[in-house]
Amino acid sequence: MSTTTITSDNFERTISGNDLVLIDFWATWCGPCKAFGPIFDKASEQNTDIVFGKVDIDKNQDLAAAAGIQAVPTLMIAKQGQIIFKQAGALRASDLDDLIEQARQADMDTATQE
Repeated sequence: MSTTTITSDNFERTISGNDLVLIDFWATWCGPCKAFGPIFDKASEQNTDIVFGKVDIDKNQDLAAAAGIQAVPTLMIAKQGQIIFKQAGALRASDLDDLIEQARQADMDTATQE
């Protein structure tokens, strides 16, 4: 599966309508974003059961502000409609793979009882 463009119009629907969603907040002028982009894209092709979305923060400033994005790239992971991870910085492929596995294993029953 290729990546999906996420905007203010489809953000909530994407998060709530899919079991696991990874979102890359990025910008065209961002060097680390350019390095992370191909890693994110490759992961999307290897994990076809997960929705991979990209948010261009310059075109979606309201969404970036609402999500509390202060640096790019920032990776956000949502599972069953809840944000379970958010971190700024480009990741290596192996680190992204580890995060994907942790997200798959995350027990949402425990997470929502807190």
